[in-house]
Amino acid sequence: MPKFRRTDRINEQLKQEISLLIRDQVRDPRVGLATITAVQTSPELDHAKVYITALGDEAEREEILVGLRSAAPFIRRELGKSLQMRRIPELHFEIDRVLAEAMRIEQLLREALPYDASASAAADEDAADAVEESAEEQAAAGDQAEGEGRE
Repeated sequence: MPKFRRTDRINEQLKQEISLLIRDQVRDPRVGLATITAVQTSPELDHAKVYITALGDEAEREEILVGLRSAAPFIRRELGKSLQMRRIPELHFEIDRVLAEAMRIEQLLREALPYDASASAAADEDAADAVEESAEEQAAAGDQAEGEGRE
């Protein structure tokens, strides 16, 4: 699906405006400290998915989501007043699970590829010792070659 610069600009503008409205004008106590992470509009600008994150456990996030869904008509009306758009998209609020998925993948990678700092430090010391021994052997071989050449 091709990317459209206009929808990208609209997505960013909607994100900023919705964030301000939630912070300043939405009085629903359930909303709390919701953070808008992204907005994705359909190419026809009929619908917009608004991705949010919030602190707390899953039940608290669901409560925030319910509060935002109940405030969606108010937010849409206020967007219509502040934005110069012919049609304000219908807002669909969803919890952004990207961060949780990234942390889950990172945890799986840590389990699959355990990184032991002490083992790494020991390997670094062994490598340094090997380099020193090799340099000493080369110096000794060079000294022997010089000594043989003088005789």
